Amino acid sequence: MFETTIAGSLPKPAWLAEPNMLWPPWKLAGDELAAAKRDATLLAIKQQEDAGIDIVSDGEQSRQHFVHGFLENVEGIDFGRRVEMGIRDNRYKAMVPTVTGALRLRDRVHATEVRVARAHTTRRLKFTLPGPMTIVDTIADAHYGDRVAMAMAFAALLNEEARALEADGVDVIQFDEPAFNVYMDAVREWGVAALERAAEGLSCTTAVHICYGYGIQANIDWKGTLGSEWRQYEATFPALAASRIDQVSLECRNARVPPRLMQLLAGKDVLVGVIDVASDRVETAEDVADTIEDALEFVPADRLFPCTNCGMAPMRREVAEAKLAALGAGAALARRRLGA
Repeated sequence: MFETTIAGSLPKPAWLAEPNMLWPPWKLAGDELAAAKRDATLLAIKQQEDAGIDIVSDGEQSRQHFVHGFLENVEGIDFGRRVEMGIRDNRYKAMVPTVTGALRLRDRVHATEVRVARAHTTRRLKFTLPGPMTIVDTIADAHYGDRVAMAMAFAALLNEEARALEADGVDVIQFDEPAFNVYMDAVREWGVAALERAAEGLSCTTAVHICYGYGIQANIDWKGTLGSEWRQYEATFPALAASRIDQVSLECRNARVPPRLMQLLAGKDVLVGVIDVASDRVETAEDVADTIEDALEFVPADRLFPCTNCGMAPMRREVAEAKLAALGAGAALARRRLGA
């Protein structure tokens, strides 16, 4: 009961990449970089295990960014042709590569890091991939001329890599779709279909993560415009409840999301965000347990998985480590309170 996991990313060590950045430049190159990524992956797993996290991840230590880490191994993308583009409906701007031809994988994308992770933990392993809608919202298009067609092309590539990850021993494959909280009509029209295409044929647990973004200022400012209640989930959860995806990861702690919206996910596992990634204040075990208990009004105990609101990549490492410990301790406290 209350098996813990994280949304995906953890901060990178300062010897690997520039700290406290969303797109941190690497500090090494070549073989030294490859070795450092491996070491950082092992450290991320150890940190999660020490904190009592039940379903661990590689912490996305080998990826500069959760989207572009996948795109780097895709043919048909020109990283030398970067353009400035508004991301998440112009919430912030970024220099992004351009799709210039038909898309295909050059080779495996994440084989190295997933095999390192699988070899060094006996716990269940989760691996994250960007979702199709979020990819097309984070890249320029000079080839397809059709957002849906490009999303479906990316979904096919994601599925190819996801099937290989499953063969490598991954227990949970999660697709990250923050764009689902921005383009709600498109989610119903084609976003869920693209997500299901990405997960097609998988027998491992499948998940989708939908949040209000990293704890960066652009996201904090945007959330300030959303009013006293954030109801974006209300528009998309019914479609996800009807989908073939097993789990939905959502934001809860310190969010203005009406908790009752979790009822719309009946029949799904719900990864409830009990750790706020937009604040450096470290939750207590009691804070975490209280959030879990509040969610139990709307989610059955056997369907509730305590999680972080989002990835912690831009956060200070010492804060992220303390929040991991709070997540593990809070879930344990919630179990004791319920006599489990």
